[in-house]
Amino acid sequence: MPKSDIHPGSARAEILRRIRAASSPASEAPGIRRQYRQTSNLPSEAILHLFEERVRDYDAGIFRTTPNDLRTRIEEILASRSRRRIAIPGGFPAGDLPAGFDFFADVGRISDLDACDGVLTTATLAIAETGSIVLQNAPGQGGRALTLVPDYHLCLVRASSVVHTVPEAFARLQPTATLPTTFFSGPSATADIEMTRIKGVHGPRFVDVILVLES
Repeated sequence: MPKSDIHPGSARAEILRRIRAASSPASEAPGIRRQYRQTSNLPSEAILHLFEERVRDYDAGIFRTTPNDLRTRIEEILASRSRRRIAIPGGFPAGDLPAGFDFFADVGRISDLDACDGVLTTATLAIAETGSIVLQNAPGQGGRALTLVPDYHLCLVRASSVVHTVPEAFARLQPTATLPTTFFSGPSATADIEMTRIKGVHGPRFVDVILVLES
């Protein structure tokens, strides 16, 4: 079809049609082979070790704890980072908050987030293979400005929510696929044309992860 005969709206519709066809298991597009690993045969402890290794690779802190010791671990990490005024999203478990810190509920004011020392959230799930953490606009996680504006992010990840592969993660996300969703791996980092690496341009410069083991 000559370029002059392509209407922008029809081109967009055709692109979306092809994407839907390629991503639909019921109607495999010709020539597309899905032979990548979609499940894992690793034991749960190996998956957790892989996740911890990937998180460290991204220059983030990773700490293990149990539900009973979670509040103490949060206190230790925030104190060691000299973080006192901490934003929390709506729905964050109040019982996990240690005393001695200025926790305040995020109400969507960027000026408040810009002035705080960091943010404390939960997560929807994590992917061991890529070291990625998935946040959704949900209780305990909040909107994305909450985790993009502050310079520091302390994130709680339940061990039961750590999967091995990306396909496993997308399968788990299907029930909440309509929620705004963000994937991140470690602190924000980018490089300019001279390959100078800069942290904190698109999110926090510092990230710590607490891996909460099963009771």
